[in-house]
Amino acid sequence: MAAASIRDVAQHAGVSVGTVSNVLNRPGEVSAESITRVHRAIEELGYVRNDAARKLRGGVSTTVGFVVLDGQNPFFGDVVRGAEDEASRHGIAVLYGNTDEDVARERMYLDLFEEQQVRGVLISPYGDIHPRLERLRARGIHAVLVDRFSGDGRFSSVSVDSVEGGRMAVQHLIDTGRRRIAFVGGPFEIRQVTDRLAGARVAVENSDEPVDIEVIATGALTVAEGAAAGARILERPRRDWPDALFAANDLLALGLLQGLVVDGRMLVPHEIALIGFDDIAFAAAAAVPLSSMRQPSGMIGRTALRVLLEETSDPDFIPRQTVFLPELIVRASTAPRRA
Repeated sequence: MAAASIRDVAQHAGVSVGTVSNVLNRPGEVSAESITRVHRAIEELGYVRNDAARKLRGGVSTTVGFVVLDGQNPFFGDVVRGAEDEASRHGIAVLYGNTDEDVARERMYLDLFEEQQVRGVLISPYGDIHPRLERLRARGIHAVLVDRFSGDGRFSSVSVDSVEGGRMAVQHLIDTGRRRIAFVGGPFEIRQVTDRLAGARVAVENSDEPVDIEVIATGALTVAEGAAAGARILERPRRDWPDALFAANDLLALGLLQGLVVDGRMLVPHEIALIGFDDIAFAAAAAVPLSSMRQPSGMIGRTALRVLLEETSDPDFIPRQTVFLPELIVRASTAPRRA
């Protein structure tokens, strides 16, 4: 049996095709009686509107794409949820793709969203994404950077000041008496990682006390990489251990907690202090509650979606940069040394 068309609905309801279209798209222009008749006909015929064709004709899509850097990180889950909450208020659906820090997957999702002619794209990019986003914009698909500051101002962005966050994290470690600090993070193609390290170095350089900082590179921002980094630290002679660690995100910090156990004894915080970044829900529930730099994840997602909608509806829109400040959350993992 052929699917019901909009003409079938009009005939069944005893109204014009134009009336059916108004009921579906501009119900405020139609009488209550007509709305009732059309919806009854739709239900009885099982009519399903062809949104794809409608979007192509109208030139306005009801979907946006969201490409995130790491779908396993609860921080990005909260960001996406914030965007979805805001999108639902505007009758828009969010199509989600996880690149898993893979350039090829990032390219695949952007190609897919371009083919789908989404209204716009939110993206937490891996590496330099500007040439690809310029191509999308030339096709009429706007983009907003999420959790990444647009330094040259070519694109709108919604981010947290990761440099300041890195500075605050390491300043906190210095204030608790730590002097041999290690930054744990990578890969350094991720701008947030380099920014947090830069902030950490600012705190060290501005310290009134002599403080050393080293970098322990990781291949990814994951729990497994954090645990491996912790194990590598314990392979050193005890005199060469850092007395504090700043992890580029909370997943690394949680992995470090797993790795810094000797003969069943947890070294954090009294042997080695530890602070992460993001303040995901698991941070407070860790075996040693984790100090962290909190990002307003839900607000980042909501704000990014609002900016994208403004940009797609205003031809004179000028890209703008929204930057939130992180908040230091102090828990047991950075408790002062025992006397």
